[in-house]
Amino acid sequence: MSNGYEDHMGGDEGKDAKTNLIVNYLPQSMTQDELRSLFNSIGEVDSAKLVRDKVAGHSLGYGFVNYLNPSDAERAISTLNGLRLQSKTIKVSFARPSSDTIKDANLYISGLPKSMSQKDVEDMFSRYGRIINSRVLIDQSTGMTGVSRGVAFIRFDKRAEAEEAVKNLNGQTPPGVTEPITVKFAANPNQVKNTQLISQLYHNQSRRFGGPLHHQAQRFRFSPMGVDHMGSMGGVNMPGNSSSGWCIFIYNLGQDADESILWQMFGPFGAVTNVK
Repeated sequence: MSNGYEDHMGGDEGKDAKTNLIVNYLPQSMTQDELRSLFNSIGEVDSAKLVRDKVAGHSLGYGFVNYLNPSDAERAISTLNGLRLQSKTIKVSFARPSSDTIKDANLYISGLPKSMSQKDVEDMFSRYGRIINSRVLIDQSTGMTGVSRGVAFIRFDKRAEAEEAVKNLNGQTPPGVTEPITVKFAANPNQVKNTQLISQLYHNQSRRFGGPLHHQAQRFRFSPMGVDHMGSMGGVNMPGNSSSGWCIFIYNLGQDADESILWQMFGPFGAVTNVK
């Protein structure tokens, strides 16, 4: 998997499951040294890693801490889990060893009311299983704080739980929602079918898509759940490529089209860094 979160789901394969912790919902401004210092206050830390976006370099809001002693790891969970840091409440738990049951459990949701908060979205989906992480995409172009784009990502503990959520919510109108929502699995950037689809869009002669313009992206609005860029088919960056992104022009959009439509159209295929 090239998804940043799942790449590190179990942390370092060589770490003891009884000493290796995953820390979610870290403040965006928190550094790796600060993460290590915080957990060093509980006991001697063997290693600490803040997970960052592979392209933009910013924090993805979670990290891993490995202690020398299992007792310190347990004490860190009981002491630091639920700690309020800035505007975040961190979640500390044992990092799980990687397995097929926890992979591909990331969902893409669209059609949500713009008034719906991250907690509202989690409340809607929590009945189907344990939510590991969630993110609601925020519209930063309005100048208003916390205005949702109506799009969210949710990662469940297990794929079976995500499948249950898709089965029960996709195309449905849950309480608090006025229109049917779309719930589907977020695209895995390494799946060939996705790169083929992007390639088809790129080579489509319907005049909707122009050619790619390679550029150095200056501002990254979000990286949903750590999803990397798609492959280079269709003008999108290939994993391992040192470039920071590709720009795709979309033509012949309706006059009523806005940025949210483009986010919803392209979001399922990988991390959209900017829409204008």
